[in-house]
This record gives sequence, C-alpha cells and structure tokens, in this order.
Amino acid sequence: MGGSESGLVSLPRPGWFLFSALALAAVLGVASAWRRRRALRGLVRVGTVSGLFIYPVKSCRGLALKRAEMTQLGLRCGDMRDRYWLVIKEDGHKVTAREEPRLVLISLTSENGYLILSAPEMEDLHIPVELSPKNLVHNCRLFGSDVQGRDCGEEAAQWITAFLNSHPYRLVHFEASMVPRNAKDIMEPFRPSDKIAYPDCSPVMVLSEASVEELNSRLEKKVQIRNFRPNILVTGCGPHEEDTWNEIVVGSVEMKGIMACPRCIFTTVDPDTGIMDRKEPLDTLKSYRMCDPSEQLIYKSHPLFGWYFGIAKTGTLQVGDPVYKIKG
Repeated sequence: MGGSESGLVSLPRPGWFLFSALALAAVLGVASAWRRRRALRGLVRVGTVSGLFIYPVKSCRGLALKRAEMTQLGLRCGDMRDRYWLVIKEDGHKVTAREEPRLVLISLTSENGYLILSAPEMEDLHIPVELSPKNLVHNCRLFGSDVQGRDCGEEAAQWITAFLNSHPYRLVHFEASMVPRNAKDIMEPFRPSDKIAYPDCSPVMVLSEASVEELNSRLEKKVQIRNFRPNILVTGCGPHEEDTWNEIVVGSVEMKGIMACPRCIFTTVDPDTGIMDRKEPLDTLKSYRMCDPSEQLIYKSHPLFGWYFGIAKTGTLQVGDPVYKIKG
C-alpha cells in the first residue's frame, strides 16, 4: 500500500469499504451500548435543555451559553466560570444585589484573557483573568463561611465604587489554587463532596420554564427567567417537576438533586432597571410555594422555586440536550 503526502495510508477500494463498515459498526455499537445502559439504569426523558447560564460576577448579569463544561464547582465556558468574581466591602463581607440592586445592570464578556464589565454611563472595564500574584488576597465572608479572593486592583475597585455610588467596594477573583467552600456547611442537605466558590450554597440550580409560566399566570406584572438566575433551564416538563428529579443525566453530565432553592428578596429586583420592588414575585410565591412544616428548620420562611443539584459526574452539556431522570 502506498502512503499519501499527508502521511495517511491509502486503502484499496475494497479495504476502504471494509474500514467504513467496521467504523459504522463501532458507532452503532456505542449507540447500542448507550441504549442498553439507559435501559439498565432506567433512564426516562423528562425534558430538554432550553437555556444554559453562568453569572461570572456574583449578582451581575448572566451570560447565555450554547455549550458549557460542568466542573465540580459549576458551569464553565472558557475563562468564564460561574460566580468566580465577587464584590466585597473593605472588611471582606460579600455584597450582592440584596444590598446593591444595581449590580444586576452590570453585564460581562470575555476576550483575549480579559473580563470586560459594562454598565450604563460607564466606560468598559477590562480586568485580566490571570491576576498578578502581588495582588492582595482577601479573606471574604459569605453566609457564615470564609473563602479567599484575590483583589482585582484599584481600577476595578474605583469602577465598581463609582457605579454603585454608595460605599467603597472591591472586586475579587477566586483562583484554582484556593480552597472552595463546603456547601454542607451552609445548608445541611448537601453532601460533603459538594463544593462552591461564591454561589450562595450550590454548584448548580435547575429551573423549568413551566414553573415560571405557572408563576406568571398568578401575577399581574409578569417576571422574567432572569429574576431567578438558573444555571440550567428546562422545557418539556410540567411546573415544578424539577423538584422530583433525584438523579439526572444531561449530555455527559450526571447530577444529584439535593434540595429546593429557597427564594429571597433578590427575586424582586427588576433585571432591566435594577430597582427592588421588595414584594413581587416573592409575596405570590409565599402563597403557594412554602415548604412542608417538617422542613421549616431548613427553609424557614422562604418560598421554594427551582432545585439545587450536586455534581455526580463532570462533562459537557449544551442547549437542546435531552434531560433524563434516573429511575430507581
């Protein structure tokens, strides 16, 4: 057999047909093996991914993705990772849209190794994703637990402070060498293996379109998906069916359902104006989405909307992927 200029071997025509047949058989074998595994594990399709979102700076505007990597600490797309940047007070305490609702007006992109922040009447801010090791590392305080963050510099601090125009603030970044927080230290139902950077308590939150549609049917002023900041949005299921998914498979990712997402005043911030209503949709959610009395120790007086998941198997997923529930 002769070799081509590219170094590839040229097969005679009968050999090529044989090679193609074997390749096709291998593909069909993989598909057949997947079907057998699905049957053995009792996978049942429960919906389809209609949206993937990450929120690189906690409480700022999200990024819609077509495809993402699921890590142990949540979704990733290139340099953008979910809630890996955080606004803090000078004493290290976190700042979210609960305290500064206008944070939701800051949008983000990533280009050539820089995080780019944009906001109304502000020039864009460019921050290197890889910060100088000379930058100070802060001890940050989030919901009773401590976590580190490297300071993004004076320009970032001045930009955030100028836009919010209330207190001096700083911006910090969680780095790969830093120790993540234990979700279980914040909410008891999580597993010891569930780790997070700056999210409230979970590496990923799943919400169905049907749940939002049902809520809007009860509201005079409709709310958006963005009010609830899901990581994975699912279509093709009924309202709150996500509450019943103990284990799910999406793309090559497997996730374990942990607990409902308890909702707070953040949901009342208009994502387009940055104005906090303080009442809706929270009041309406409280009228029909409260926990069972036996779970009040966990959820207290918060209504439940969406479901928190832990990561059982990392991998990739994309918009349009089927969502399978593992039965049994």
